[in-house]
Amino acid sequence: MADVWKENILEDLEAGILEYETVGEFLTDIRKEFGEGDEEATKVAELRRLEQRGKEFRRAARGSRYEGRPLVKEFKRGINRMIRRKLIEAERPFSSIEQWYKHATNLDRH
Repeated sequence: MADVWKENILEDLEAGILEYETVGEFLTDIRKEFGEGDEEATKVAELRRLEQRGKEFRRAARGSRYEGRPLVKEFKRGINRMIRRKLIEAERPFSSIEQWYKHATNLDRH
């Protein structure tokens, strides 16, 4: 269904039939067509999209229902490779996402 909608929109855009003046108009059109969607799934997709995390990751994580190891796994996947390596090689493994946040932030600042 989404593929058909996308193809129709792309054809209209290429033909100059349809234009969106703002991203908000485009998003409103998507919501009309497909609804708001599952908030939890949306948050999970946002977690996976984020690369260098920080506050955005925390915000997305709140509504995702991820916790424990799965949340840490998503966090590690998106942080800078050098920071991730240093955190993984730490003397004592971190047991909570808060510890991962704290130590990643400290390494990012230095």
